Amino acid sequence: MNPEKLAQIIAQAAHTLVAEGKAGDLTDTMLPEDGEIVVMRPKDRAHGDWSTNIAMQLGKKAGMAPRDLAQRFADVLSAADGISSVEVAGPGFINITLDSASASQIVNEILEQGPRFGMNSHLAGKTVNLEFVSANPTGPIHIGGTRWAAIGDALARVLEANGAKVIREYYFNDHGEQINRFSRSLVAAAHGEPTPEDGYKGTYINEIADAVIAQAHAEGIDILSLPRVKAEDGAEGDSPQREEFRNRGVAMMFDEIKKSMADFRVDFDVYFHENSVYEDGEVDKAVERLKSLGDIYEKDGATWFRSTKYGDDKDRVIIKSNGEAAYIMADIAYYLNKRHRAQDPADIAVYMLGADHHGYVQRLQAVCAAFGDKQNYNMQILIGQLVNVIKDGQPVRMSKRAGNVVTIDDLVDAIGVDAARYSLERTTYNQNIDIDLDLMSKHSNENPVYYVQYAHARSRNVDRNAQAAGITGEDADLGLLDTAADSELLAQLALYPAAVLTAADLNEPHRIAHYLEDLAGKYHQWYAAERVVPMPLTGPEEKAADAEALRAAKNPGPACAAARLKLNDAACQVFENGLGLLAVTAPDKM
Repeated sequence: MNPEKLAQIIAQAAHTLVAEGKAGDLTDTMLPEDGEIVVMRPKDRAHGDWSTNIAMQLGKKAGMAPRDLAQRFADVLSAADGISSVEVAGPGFINITLDSASASQIVNEILEQGPRFGMNSHLAGKTVNLEFVSANPTGPIHIGGTRWAAIGDALARVLEANGAKVIREYYFNDHGEQINRFSRSLVAAAHGEPTPEDGYKGTYINEIADAVIAQAHAEGIDILSLPRVKAEDGAEGDSPQREEFRNRGVAMMFDEIKKSMADFRVDFDVYFHENSVYEDGEVDKAVERLKSLGDIYEKDGATWFRSTKYGDDKDRVIIKSNGEAAYIMADIAYYLNKRHRAQDPADIAVYMLGADHHGYVQRLQAVCAAFGDKQNYNMQILIGQLVNVIKDGQPVRMSKRAGNVVTIDDLVDAIGVDAARYSLERTTYNQNIDIDLDLMSKHSNENPVYYVQYAHARSRNVDRNAQAAGITGEDADLGLLDTAADSELLAQLALYPAAVLTAADLNEPHRIAHYLEDLAGKYHQWYAAERVVPMPLTGPEEKAADAEALRAAKNPGPACAAARLKLNDAACQVFENGLGLLAVTAPDKM
């Protein structure tokens, strides 16, 4: 029995108490829905399989002492199918022990549902636009962007497991000064000149400059002979030469980013170009919309958005006095575009931004509210924190190629995709993290990704050994799964659907990694305590005082072996499902 099913039984018990007049002042309309009932694992397993605080939650409304109400719940629950015993503890906790057959039914549920176990329809009918990474195409993806790639893709998978339609989107920032700095850097490199003071450095700049020259040459264009200054004023500006380097260089850099993302198991559905909001009239449309809402005014020759009306700390200039659009204008047009696209309009727009964007939250949420949307629901903003890469106990600061940052390719080259993704996914995005390259390269239980993957590989090995011994789980009596280790593993398996649901509700895919590490711990303990394939006693074991107990543990009968094989295979399936949400492989052998 999983906690969701138990919550339904507790909810029904509450209605029974009301109907029988044993719930004090409570009425049916005052009772929580089963999805609102807390069912948790007791810290001390001697207190039962599950615990609920519903009597403490309802005691005041009932006009009763929570412990007295808890005892009435216990009387009803004790008679429910699948429940072995119920005890009241402390100020009103209700501790529930399931009978072994009921506890083990989760095994059949897992094996019947297979890859779909843990999925739900919680977000069915919702389209989520999830924008992540969105690094400027002026250099390789640095370690901060790599963290967003891992977490963003894992979050997309978690949201899809909860029934949402997810649009993975990359905001291609091809409009603005950073692109100009990039193109100036390429031109300087092509001519063997020093990098401009505000330019980009690193061997990748020289590589791209050489590639641009070669590409143009293949098309019969001597790019270095093109005019380097604008004819009308003698300034370099948007000269023919710089425009060639800009257009070709940005495309090459972006192709490289796409390849790095694909190699990291991240694919996007939409690449949205910032330039398009200007070229397609989206900016003008957004300005007109704000005007119609009365949220625009003129001051000092500029156009202002009355964002303080919606919680911002100050109003924002959207059109400068020189007629140019301010940076926020693109953000306003972009949000409106996401919400009202002809194809896949977003019910929820999730933005994953770096730590340096913390000051943008209020102004962006003001945009959300101005368009009549619900702040922190229709627009959800996640702010990621910094990543430090450590080797030999010291920070790694330099990339061989990018010069001053560690890139996605550096990390993957050092520890591989599985360890790179998992190390970034297992910690909440709003905390700084250290990635220890030495630790993540170890093939030992100290390495969390190895610890989880090894548990899966072990389960597959158990399955192979059972097959060789002629053991099958067909017609197994799951009621035989009655040892302490069986119970611990069964209860952990039952928690997986709740972990998937919570990870989506909180936008926290790291909860899947935490769940898997807990499951691996329970599985390794079970593996050490129980046997599927019999192992005869030899040597000193045969003569030990507890030889009979050892023999019973190491030589399960055919029925017990079949039941344990099914439990093993259920654990194997959940490891595969959970690792799949993180896009980390589940190896059969290690």
